[in-house]
Amino acid sequence: MSRKMKNKVVKNLKIEKIATEGKCLGYHEEKVVFVAGVAPGDVVDVRITKGKSTFMEGTPIHFHEYSSERIEPFCEHFGTCGGCKWQHINYDLQKTYKRQQVIDQFQRIAKVPLPEIAPILGSGETRYYRNKLDFTFSNKKWLTLEQIQSGEDFERNALGFHIPRMFDKIVDIDHCYLQGGISNDVRNELRAFALANQLSFYDIRNQVGLLRNLIIRTTSTEETMVIVQFGELDQESIDLVMNFLKEKFPSITSLLYVINTKGNETFHDLDLVTFAGKDYIEEEMEGLKFRIGPKSFYQTNSKQAYELYKVARDFAELKGDEIVYDLYTGTGTIANFVAKKAKQVIGVEYVEAAIADAKINSEINGISNTLFYAGDMKEILNEEFISSHAAPDVIITDPPRAGMDEKVVQMLLRLEAPTLVYVSCNPATQARDLALLDEKYQVEKVQPVDMFPQTYHVENVVRLTLKK
Repeated sequence: MSRKMKNKVVKNLKIEKIATEGKCLGYHEEKVVFVAGVAPGDVVDVRITKGKSTFMEGTPIHFHEYSSERIEPFCEHFGTCGGCKWQHINYDLQKTYKRQQVIDQFQRIAKVPLPEIAPILGSGETRYYRNKLDFTFSNKKWLTLEQIQSGEDFERNALGFHIPRMFDKIVDIDHCYLQGGISNDVRNELRAFALANQLSFYDIRNQVGLLRNLIIRTTSTEETMVIVQFGELDQESIDLVMNFLKEKFPSITSLLYVINTKGNETFHDLDLVTFAGKDYIEEEMEGLKFRIGPKSFYQTNSKQAYELYKVARDFAELKGDEIVYDLYTGTGTIANFVAKKAKQVIGVEYVEAAIADAKINSEINGISNTLFYAGDMKEILNEEFISSHAAPDVIITDPPRAGMDEKVVQMLLRLEAPTLVYVSCNPATQARDLALLDEKYQVEKVQPVDMFPQTYHVENVVRLTLKK
């Protein structure tokens, strides 16, 4: 950023509309100014933090007028932890902006003919809707400027969420409105127990310390999985922590731990220890049971996942005699969900543990017309694989936020399945892939689904058919 723009204050900036990643924008001297923590209709003074030839970014330092679209945030941590960036905007408008986000991304990136974008399917629950949360232990608790300037001596150990763009600073969470059940109690009681017993909280920068990470997963069937990550092998202290959780919370149905001395918190390549209960929890959907292991992905809004999968199934328009490929199948949720309406479903997923769960999910539900394979999608979906299986009539793809690898897109174009259903958690990468698929496919239906109230994230389902 140039010296001229550094710390420049733009006064009385009218915030016009929602932009990407939860930010809003206004216009100053024919430049777009992106601002976080504001709402369309606000009039603010903005301190510029980044400037380019065509745009600027800044933070609000004074509000002259508040938007009529604003509401009072309900969480004391709003604006600090960064988890719920839209609590200050009422839910009806959140849905409007999310649908518009899909429209904008498709028009700007996909640039393909589109049908009318359907109204977004809103979430029935806007609080306590998540079934999984990750909390980080840290000996570097985030302190506000007021706390620092007070001169008081504050406890520096924390258990909570990362401060945005500060990997080693953690905001200590008292109450989180994202997950219900015993989640808040488990986190707060464990933190208090650790402090009382002088157990070391992880030093993220120097990568030392006992307590590293806490994962809590819940289901609509009232099962709870708790996973504790330890940063060092101190069995006496580990047993102390795990016995505390076992005795304090007998409703935990799956209590596990893992020793992780790596440079990151991922544990897909590590062995977990089942300390008490089962090594999985079970979710139910439309009479089907889905087993979820500690390494398995499952949509984090269980009730809304059902709505999402119903859209995907409806878009597939299955009659009962189709061969369906379910790409990025995870634990086989979609595959098993649509299996009763298909001749055969073939699921492919990178994580081997998830595929193991997918096979079990078929077995426990008495589903015999599914096949599952583990491997890198762009490597496994090759000519040999295709020649050894029936050609797909329908392909359902639900990739991660990065979208599909271009090799995968090219293989889909070669397969020429009559119907392609694309489920996405990132309309931008979905739009990019649609631009490539436009070579042979046309977009017939688009249905946004809100899985994450109070955030700018939106899921989107697209039905494509081969061009005639």
